[in-house]
Amino acid sequence: MNDFSLDSRLAADCHVIGDLALSRALLFDDCRYPWVILVPRRAGMREIFELHIDDRHQLMDESCALGVSLKRAFGGDKLNVGALGNLVAQLHLHHVIRSVGDPAWPGPVWGHSPAQRYAPQALAERLASLRDGLADVLQTGS
Repeated sequence: MNDFSLDSRLAADCHVIGDLALSRALLFDDCRYPWVILVPRRAGMREIFELHIDDRHQLMDESCALGVSLKRAFGGDKLNVGALGNLVAQLHLHHVIRSVGDPAWPGPVWGHSPAQRYAPQALAERLASLRDGLADVLQTGS
């Protein structure tokens, strides 16, 4: 049985986009960056290598599909992908579109400055855009 539950810090800092075959896709609540987090829906996972091999492959497939969708929608100069887990132990994979001149460029976004939350209308638009871009990999009903 899989007793997956989302870490409380991720739940507080993110908005649910939807579920893919393995992962829950979350929008990180910082309007300065297109920033999506994939969280494999497997209880107790902290590291990618702890996933069953089929789940590791699925996570990489989902990460690549998300990367293509983000680059198509937002362009940018670089897609940063990272699995840090220093503050949130639950396995999660960040995907952040970076652009020359963004507030943290060329350094990392993590810990750069406090997040700037989405305004309600901007949040609704960003979530709709992401759901549309990921429509072919989101599970029905997400």
